[in-house]
Amino acid sequence: MTDSADDPSLKERVEQWMAREMPIIQMHGGTSAVRAADPDTGEVIIELGGGCSGCSVSDVTTGNIEAELITWPEIDEVTVRVPDARDSLGGPDQPESIMGVDRTEGGRGDWGSSNPGKDHL
Repeated sequence: MTDSADDPSLKERVEQWMAREMPIIQMHGGTSAVRAADPDTGEVIIELGGGCSGCSVSDVTTGNIEAELITWPEIDEVTVRVPDARDSLGGPDQPESIMGVDRTEGGRGDWGSSNPGKDHL
C-alpha cells in the first residue's frame, strides 16, 4: 500500500496513533519518536526515551505498541527501542556522578573523609 499525496504517510499515521493511543508515555515524562516507517518493506522503528529509560513498565508499553502496530496491514515488522538508563549516565563503570562530582565526596556514597568517627555524637 503506497501513500498518495493527499494521504498522510505511514510515519505520520504511526505518530498520530502514538499521540492518541499512548498518551501515558508523555504523562509519565517519556518521549517517543518514529525513527523509521517504510511502507515498501513494512518496517517501523520507534524509540522511547525520557522517563521511559529505566521505567519498570517500559516492556509493557513496548509490547502494547508492537501488538497493535503489527495488526496494521501495511506493517510487517515493528521494533520498539528503549535505551537503558545507565547508557545515558555512562554505565555502571562510570567513575563520577552525573554532576561531575566524586560519588564519595561529602559523605554521600562511602565512608570517606567525611566520616565523623566513633566519638562523634
